[in-house]
Amino acid sequence: MNKITFYSLLVVALVCIIGCDHKTNTSLNIAFYNVENLFDTIDNVNVSDEKYLPESEVPWTKDRFAHKLDNISRVMKTIDPKGFPDLFGICEVENLGVIEDLIAHPDMSPANYRVIHKDSPDERGIDVALLYKPEIYTPISTQFIKPELWHTKDSVKTINRTRDILYSKGLVNKSDTLHLFINHWVSRWGGQAKTEPQRIQIALTIKSFCDSILKVDSHANIIIAGDLNDNPTDTSVYEVLSAKEVDSNPNPENLYNLSINQFLNGKGSLYYKSWDMFDQIIVSGSMLRDGNNLQVMEADQLIYKESWMLYQPKKGPARPSRTSSGKNYYGGFSDHLPVMVSIRIN
Repeated sequence: MNKITFYSLLVVALVCIIGCDHKTNTSLNIAFYNVENLFDTIDNVNVSDEKYLPESEVPWTKDRFAHKLDNISRVMKTIDPKGFPDLFGICEVENLGVIEDLIAHPDMSPANYRVIHKDSPDERGIDVALLYKPEIYTPISTQFIKPELWHTKDSVKTINRTRDILYSKGLVNKSDTLHLFINHWVSRWGGQAKTEPQRIQIALTIKSFCDSILKVDSHANIIIAGDLNDNPTDTSVYEVLSAKEVDSNPNPENLYNLSINQFLNGKGSLYYKSWDMFDQIIVSGSMLRDGNNLQVMEADQLIYKESWMLYQPKKGPARPSRTSSGKNYYGGFSDHLPVMVSIRIN
């Protein structure tokens, strides 16, 4: 065997070894979905789950729970035409058990999702969680951030027990670091103006974390996803978090909102009298720049909306078909639409 043949075979062997030993993805899809009160049928004395029991005024039975899993699974299975999203943030789940039931569903099991979750102190008993594909995303560290929120009732100041912010730092393809925040901010129950200060405080908390990350690495890859219960142009998001429109020359140290243009054009992820865009995906500027290892493919997030997910009232536009409201059970999917972004791995 001559030297040329030997070295040619050696190169081919090395390529085969490297290629077979380290499979990598060329894209990463990240989605978020408020699944609207995914509760089990078991009474938990530590949370307010009285509306979701078999003996409730609107009975929450095993059959209705199973139907809810069927519906949510159908949405999550079809949102990504190339397969399940690699990372899927969800909110309004009661506990780890209902999440495990969801990912074990026949429609969901092919995704082989792993779960990051922790019971939060929320009075309603609802949490956030992150589903991830372990062959693509490797968690390095996880933190459940508890915002310090206070409210006053009858001259008594008490802490507001709300959802944690799930922060996960991990590696994509065992190579590129990603900082991910999964959110479900305080709702507008009681009025937007009355509850806005608490959402502003949550925004300040996340902004502080992001600033700390960017101080260490000015080109850090950061994604903030969730139901913020505010629109992209509201004070908490636009001014405090400072998540602005995508521009032609994004600054790596700034945050950019991939939902703002859609909202300004009348689109949304839920409907109450008009379309609101509470479900948002926000990224750091580095992820919008050409040549970055993790690069967002589009300047707008995808709002996943199919006709079978919608309800058409007598008046007004078709809107998300929800599971229940008040004393009525509808058997729908969720009162929110899921959102997703695709990221190129360079």
